[in-house]
Amino acid sequence: MKKIQMQTETDLEALAMVLQWYDQLNNLPIPKRVWMECQLALAEGFTNAVRHAHKELPSSTMIELEIKVFGDRLRMKIWDCGKPFDFQAQLRKSLAETEELQAENEGGKGVLLLQRIADQLSYKRTDDGRNCLAIVKHFSGI
Repeated sequence: MKKIQMQTETDLEALAMVLQWYDQLNNLPIPKRVWMECQLALAEGFTNAVRHAHKELPSSTMIELEIKVFGDRLRMKIWDCGKPFDFQAQLRKSLAETEELQAENEGGKGVLLLQRIADQLSYKRTDDGRNCLAIVKHFSGI
């Protein structure tokens, strides 16, 4: 198992640093498609934390990231300090809107994008008062 962690302030410009941090996993035996999908999910999860969860918080508020790579799956966790959020209700709303509009565009549909990429997706309030988005993607050998 490989584990990497980082913390960053609430700043969209930090996305480049987050993606550079993620790049260290590129040499692991993760299928390229899975690696790229997880990179997209990480970017979406991070930008959602900045734009939505931390919208009313100072930029010094930290976002914590952790990725664990096991032999057959990659698990990403993103912790934010925002208000509690009903993730499942937002997912249902996004699904209903997409069905109504029959939209093909992912713009503004980050929750749906995460659901489509992830094999397992959860969003929980933690005991320390933070929110944790967990994204799990399974894969087999290359």
